[in-house]
Parts: sequence; structure tokens; C-alpha cells
Amino acid sequence: MSEISRRTILQLAASGMILPSIQQLAVAVENDPYQDAKLVDGPPAAIQPGSFTIAVLPDTQNYSQKFPETFLAQTRWIVEQKASRNIAAVLHLGDITNTSSKIEWELARAAMQQLDGQVPYFMVPGNHDYSAGGSATDRKTLFSEYFPLASFQDLPTFGGIYDKEPGRMENSYHHFETAGRKFLVLCLEFGPRKDVVRWANEVAKAHPAHEVILITHAYMYYDDTRYDWKNLGTKQNWNPHAYAVAKNTGDDVTDGAELWEQLVSQHENFILTLNGHVLNDGLGRLTSQTPDGRDVHQMLVNYQVRPHGGDGWLRLLEFQTDGTIAVTDYSPVLNKSNHSTQSHFELKGSPVSKKSK
Repeated sequence: MSEISRRTILQLAASGMILPSIQQLAVAVENDPYQDAKLVDGPPAAIQPGSFTIAVLPDTQNYSQKFPETFLAQTRWIVEQKASRNIAAVLHLGDITNTSSKIEWELARAAMQQLDGQVPYFMVPGNHDYSAGGSATDRKTLFSEYFPLASFQDLPTFGGIYDKEPGRMENSYHHFETAGRKFLVLCLEFGPRKDVVRWANEVAKAHPAHEVILITHAYMYYDDTRYDWKNLGTKQNWNPHAYAVAKNTGDDVTDGAELWEQLVSQHENFILTLNGHVLNDGLGRLTSQTPDGRDVHQMLVNYQVRPHGGDGWLRLLEFQTDGTIAVTDYSPVLNKSNHSTQSHFELKGSPVSKKSK
């Protein structure tokens, strides 16, 4: 455990919070029902030859506030499994913290730093990462203070940042190559501003040979549709347009439907979008076609309503040689996989590089 995490955990303990061990958490969770789950002991099966994995970390806000050992267990497991599962990257979907307090940011940084020099990771801020108390009343966030540009800009995976905000990491892009495929991960802020969407289009257009993955905190809703303020308004809870940051910025925010129309569907190299944010069952997926008929898979992943802030669940995406993405949810805290239909499935597709030949 890093010195940062030791200090911050001690500070939390001194404040009166009880930090249960991973073993205690596992025992406690065994007594909590998972009515919609099909839990299977142990991690997912070994990956197929030639496959690689992308690990997804959604909404760690409760871990940063109350269960830091769970957050540490997640990133530690990823490092331990990087070789056997050929883990190429980790994607954090935002709400890194719950109240955007300094101690929560320190705990989050300690957990993510376990990946440094081990597995590339790419992150976005969520609404709880903005403003005093995580209230998302404006665009002020400590994200770039705790995950600064200096920590990423010299890495071989670093691409660039939003051109109007030099030195800020709230909007960035990264690239990596594995199994003969080139990927670009486009990381956008909560409710991206219109000019950020302009920049994102320029980035995607400049990388036509890369398969693009979009991560942003609020895109899909739990009913397998995209956020759509224009047509549905408050019928969908927690749309970025409903937050004070929208009111205080002249509604300069973009939701899922707008991102699909103005960004994702405009390019033939987007293959996947991922977001967290939504409560209820916190899982959903949708496949839509670009104008040229290419499938784009879109996924909502968020476990924060599970006991103990999420039980340490991760989503593992195994990219297989035929273009299939095999999806399984796994908790290193429980050492269990979830084989329910929302947590264990396959997405069909073909790499951009192969289809474009």
C-alpha cells in the first residue's frame, strides 16, 4: 500500500469511519441478496489465444468516500492479472469521488497509482467530481490536480487534451495498439460542452485508422436508451441538462442522444461507448448503426447501488480475434463472476482495420 493511502486511510479512521477489511466485506456481502444475479465462484474463464482485455472501473465514488480498501483491491487485481488476461487498458467512467473532498481524491489517486507503469489507464470526471460537495454547479474540479497532465503527457499512450484548456485533463484522448489493432480512447467530461464536442470530432477525424472508444460519465440510461433531453426531459433522471451546471452555463452541456447525433454517428471508426452515472440496476446496452451500417455498441455500467458501495465489481471486456467482445462482470472482493444476462454476454463486430480493407 502506498504512503498516500496509508495516511489518508488513517485520517478516515481518525474521523470515525470504520474501514472493513476485504475479508470482512466479502463475508458481509454473502448475506446480501442479488436477486437479478447469477453469481459463480471464481474469476471468468481464461481468455482465448490472441485475445486481450480492457477492464472497466465505473463510479468508484463510494469506495473513495467509505471503502478505500475495495478500490485498492480492484486495481491490485488488475495488475496481478495483466499478463494472464493480456490487459491492455483500464477505463474509469467517472464519479471518481463522491463529494470531491481532498481526502477522497487522495484515496482515489492512491488506488489508481497502483496501475502506474503496469497498465495504461484513462479517466473522465463525473458529476460528483465537480464543485463543492460534488454538487456539479459549475465546471470547477480537482481532477487535474490529482491526475495532472504531467503524469500522462510523456507516456506512449498519450494523445492530447482539449485545445482550449491547456494543462487540463478533463477532456483527453489516448491511443494504444494491441493484437494488430489500433485504438483511440476519447475521454470527455460530464455533459460535454459544445466546443468540446467540436474538438472531439476533429480528433476522431484525424485518426481514421483507429478504432475509437468513447468514455464519458452520462450517455446511456438504464432502460437501454440514450439520454435524450429534447424528447424525454425529466422522464429520465440525472440527465446532464437537469444539473445546475447546465443552468449556470447557458445549458452548454451535451447528453447521450446529442453525442450520438453530433459525434459518434458522424464517424465510421467508433466501435464502443461506455458510461456510468445511472442508478437503478445500473446496467444497460444498445447497439446502433452508423450511416454506413457499422455497429456501435453502447454500454451503461454502474454498480454503486450494490452493497458496500459496489462490492468491487469490474467489467472485463475480452476482445477476441474474430471481433467478438466477450463481456463478464467480476468482483475481486467476492471472487465471484456474475453470469446474468446483463453482466455476461457477447457483442459481435469486426475490427475497423479489417472492415476498411
